Amino acid sequence: MTIQDQPGYPMSYRYLAACRAHLGDLDKARETITRLRSITPEIMPGVVPWRRADDRELFLSGLRIASAEAVD
Repeated sequence: MTIQDQPGYPMSYRYLAACRAHLGDLDKARETITRLRSITPEIMPGVVPWRRADDRELFLSGLRIASAEAVD
């Protein structure tokens, strides 16, 4: 799903925020987290769809970076 097709789908915003954070675009990551918070209070997903621990950690670390920046 994409943000354009399903603007209320939170997982798309999580992916985008994590990617932007890892790319170093913290302002855009922060904006994405703000939009995500307007949809749901849950920044971290309950289920992460990857089997490999490295993949899960990469995604979750991006969310941590983006959400930490959004709080400051």
